[in-house]
Parts: sequence; structure tokens; C-alpha cells
Amino acid sequence: MTAESTQGIKIVLHPVSDLDSAKTVYTALLGLAPQADSPYYVGFDTGAQHIGLVPGGGPQGLTSPVAYWEVADIEAKLAEVTGAGATVKDSPRDVGGGRLVATFTDPDGNVLGLVQDPQ
Repeated sequence: MTAESTQGIKIVLHPVSDLDSAKTVYTALLGLAPQADSPYYVGFDTGAQHIGLVPGGGPQGLTSPVAYWEVADIEAKLAEVTGAGATVKDSPRDVGGGRLVATFTDPDGNVLGLVQDPQ
């Protein structure tokens, strides 16, 4: 089996308890206004990364930040990491526009994400 390489961290989601306060801090940190701004999600596009704020962990139930690694083939990478000892948390799903996301846990229970953009 040939290892499927990643293209680096594309998205980092941060669970927040107060979306408005967090939005103010991240706006100051990143030096730009959010590109997505709703009561359930605030997102910033900076450089080649997307930083997302998720109130209360959102439907994903996040309790700590989760980095999403960009891959060309999400199914192949998920098979590779589970073969190496990871456990699938959320199977690949389309989150809109053909973008697929999935999460898994490493042997210590840390949650990691994968993202595949439409080809």
C-alpha cells in the first residue's frame, strides 16, 4: 500500500462558549472580518487556511480545536489511518458543494479531521 500524502492543515475548528466575544478576538488576531458570520458558525479565510468558530462545539460536539488535513482521497486516507490504529469518529459526509469531511481519533483519543474538496 502506498501512503496517501496530505496537503497540510486546511481547516481548524475551535469550540467557543461565547461566539460574539470569540469573533471579536479572532477578528483582532487575524486582522480581517469573518467571511462566514451566522449564529451557529463564524469562519475566517486567512492565507490557505480556514479558521472556524463553533458555539458549544456545534453538532460535532467539539471539546477542543480540531485540525482538518486536506487530502485528495478521503476514503483512502481514512483506510490508511485506521489501518495504522486510528478509530473512525465520523464517517465522510458532504458538508456542501461536494466538500467531504470526516473525523477520527488517534490512539490517545485526540480528534483529527480530514477534508476533501471537489476535484
